Amino acid sequence: MAEDLKKEGTRRVPRQERAARTVDALLEAAADAFAERGFEAATMTQIAQQAGVSIGAAYQYFPNKEALALALRLRYGDDMDARWTALIEEQAEAELPLAQLAERLFDMMVDLMTSFPAYLPLLSVPLGFRRDDAARNKLRQRFAGLFRRYNADLSSDEAYRIAEVMLQVIKSLNPLYAAAKPKDRKLLVAEYKGVIAAWLAQRLAS
Repeated sequence: MAEDLKKEGTRRVPRQERAARTVDALLEAAADAFAERGFEAATMTQIAQQAGVSIGAAYQYFPNKEALALALRLRYGDDMDARWTALIEEQAEAELPLAQLAERLFDMMVDLMTSFPAYLPLLSVPLGFRRDDAARNKLRQRFAGLFRRYNADLSSDEAYRIAEVMLQVIKSLNPLYAAAKPKDRKLLVAEYKGVIAAWLAQRLAS
């Protein structure tokens, strides 16, 4: 389904600045609608009205709200990849302690969820969305390379496996964070930070 949505995607390629602004307005309006009302309750008509475009114009760019949701997920994924890359590079260059890595990993995730209020609501939408395998592998390889800077005795496979497990643990924060009461979220994140910091210290010990 995700492939079909990608192919439909934006029906009219935004070749002009005005068209690009329309796409951005629709995506921004969709993000607000999904965050405030939820994916199921939001409608294309509401989104078009909030974006200040006609429903006909909205359908010229996005055939349905699933296509809008997929476009947002792709944007969030690209933003996340950029954040991961910057974090890994900064961590390696500054040779920061592992405990600080754990802090920064989860602070980054919380900042992402705060910056994009529709991020969590869209995670439960059955779009069949999956990040590109090459991109997923590249991220794990980058973390594996970082981990081998802390312990040069790690094999490439072992470092990759640690990276894979760590990213899955980080991913598991999403549904728990979404379900937690606002007052409990900081405590939940602190628990995750402690788990990853202790585990990495043990696994990457020279």
